[in-house]
Amino acid sequence: MQTIAAAISIGVILHVGNHLACDFPRLISSSNDKYKKFLKNDFGSPKPTYIDLVKGTEGVTGVLMVIFMAIAFTLATRWFRRNLIKLPKPFDRITGFNAFWYSHHLFVIVYVLLIIHGEFLYLVHIWYRRTTWMYLAVPVLLYAGERILRFFRSGFSTVRLLKVAIYPGGVLTLQMSKPPQFRYKSGQYMFVQCPAVSPFEWHPFSITSAPGDDYLSVHIRQLGDWTQALKRLFSEVCEPPVAGKSGLLRADEATKKSLPKLLIDGPYGAPAQDYSKYDVLLLVGLGIGATPFISILKDLLNNIVKMEEQADSVSDTSKASDVSVASSNESTTPNRVPSKRKKTLKTTNAYFYWVTREQGSFDWFKGVMNEVAELDQRGVIEMHNYLTSVYEEGDARSALITMVQALNHAKNGVDIVSGTRVRTHFARPKWKNVLSKLSSKHCNARIGVFYCGAPVLAKELSKLCYELNQKGSTKFEFHKEHF
Repeated sequence: MQTIAAAISIGVILHVGNHLACDFPRLISSSNDKYKKFLKNDFGSPKPTYIDLVKGTEGVTGVLMVIFMAIAFTLATRWFRRNLIKLPKPFDRITGFNAFWYSHHLFVIVYVLLIIHGEFLYLVHIWYRRTTWMYLAVPVLLYAGERILRFFRSGFSTVRLLKVAIYPGGVLTLQMSKPPQFRYKSGQYMFVQCPAVSPFEWHPFSITSAPGDDYLSVHIRQLGDWTQALKRLFSEVCEPPVAGKSGLLRADEATKKSLPKLLIDGPYGAPAQDYSKYDVLLLVGLGIGATPFISILKDLLNNIVKMEEQADSVSDTSKASDVSVASSNESTTPNRVPSKRKKTLKTTNAYFYWVTREQGSFDWFKGVMNEVAELDQRGVIEMHNYLTSVYEEGDARSALITMVQALNHAKNGVDIVSGTRVRTHFARPKWKNVLSKLSSKHCNARIGVFYCGAPVLAKELSKLCYELNQKGSTKFEFHKEHF
């Protein structure tokens, strides 16, 4: 999108600059003889001035398009979109995601002006040579088709909120009913709309439930205008926390208060959905960037449990068959019960690294991590939590907490930092060591490295994957996505 925006900007500068600096000055400075011979029929008499040309239909529509596109471009920059620029009231309303989202819809006005601009072309008299509308027809039809499709899909995919929880760090968890026709893969995302917040805005969120679950869930962090309004809305209908349960506020179907209405549209593809193609997985999530991988972990766990159940079922069937054969003396041919083939899982190992700055973040997926630690008896999934707000292990400043943590984990099997069975490490992982160990441990394997978080770490991981691919037989394939 940034590349397209940059290309549009360059095109506008060249087009407008050519008119203002070349065409208009040459026209007004042309000799009277040349003007009468070549230009009088198009521009009239007397010869127009520079201001007359700018005030014409072509000039006005062109200037207005440039202004609207400049507004959309400015409000789409990171400083305005992410609220990095603090302006006094009421000018603070031109910062934030809402300003970015609504200003981008100025393209509707720009398209209308562009059609008018094209119909009043200078020096073109035959209608079919005014081809502006032809170039706009295809993208307009595609956009209109996508909007109509979303309207009908969201109408058919009606959902009922089942549970709501608000966790530390401004994270809102929504668990909703899954429409019968809604089929998705782990790692994909869907768009969510809350009419009570805005009847026009749709926002994408990774699906954190597994395809085998009978519900859909998303985890939404409070980062922009829309997410802040959504959290405020649900805070009003939630109940205070119950003793023993995590989360600041909760609500479910048993709550007497009515829950806000939600519409969903999806699912949509994402890089992480292809995780099942790899022998080994390395899943790296920064903060809320862990969300697409939670669904993958749950899906892997569900597959592991199913495989173990199938293995037990085949074993029981085989034993029953042996007993039946031994007790049958009349039959000359032993009875054979065809055994079911054990379903194999291509992914042999998965390594999940979750890096976060806030200790309260571990509450978001505590249930999933405990479930994986309890049910994954084969050790397919290996989880690592990293808390960056504490000095790294071995540092004297974190020696005490490290000692207490180790003792409690050895005695009770629970990490005092995260409150889960997964041991928490401090500071940031040494990614070169992490990938080198995987390369040595899984020789000749195809390792899928999936990352979701800030762009800075993406560059480092991509570079490490490339370097290791040049050295050994293990092949790393890097995939990234950003919020």
